Amino acid sequence: MSGHHDVREQIADACRRLAARGLVIEGAGNISVRVGDEVVVTATEARFAEMTAEQVVVVDLDGKAVLGDLEPTSELALHLGVYRRFGAAAVVHTHAPMATAVGLVVDELPCVHYYMLKLGGAVRVAPYATWGTPELADHVLTALDGKSAALMANHGAVTHAASLEAAVERSLLLEWACELYWHAASMGTPRALDEEQQQAVIAAALARMNGKPTGTPEEKS
Repeated sequence: MSGHHDVREQIADACRRLAARGLVIEGAGNISVRVGDEVVVTATEARFAEMTAEQVVVVDLDGKAVLGDLEPTSELALHLGVYRRFGAAAVVHTHAPMATAVGLVVDELPCVHYYMLKLGGAVRVAPYATWGTPELADHVLTALDGKSAALMANHGAVTHAASLEAAVERSLLLEWACELYWHAASMGTPRALDEEQQQAVIAAALARMNGKPTGTPEEKS
């Protein structure tokens, strides 16, 4: 179980980071990491700002307790569903204020900046359902199809990735994108990148990865 201790520490640190950035309040949120056939996950009602490794527990892929005396988060079914359906390695769920606010107004956050392609482009808003229910998990999993982020109506946001660090960074990016959208919407109707523009960004990124010049000033800088 020594490896679990390191992961529990990493999750606790990520919780404190998100609290410091204002993406969670008290115990409203949860984080998990998959390690083989087990999931290391925050305990229910554990406060993010004061999270310790002892407040992070281990369950199997059926949700049965493996390590830790506390109950896992009430959103465990959502986390397990993400691992089953998308093969992710980490899941972050927050009640980030701007993401939650945007999810109160729109059915989809448009792709208003090319950085959002890291999230899969436009971000869907999962319909509301009571926290901790199978219905909520189903709604969010549907919203995540083909994406690495989703907003949750009247609730919060969720991201997943191939590492805990990447999942945390996507949560921060999503909150930034929601704030950007809010600022733009206060002045008028935000312009979104269309499919052709999004594909051009992807092509430019791939070319840069392969060491080929893109011909654009930004990519050459």
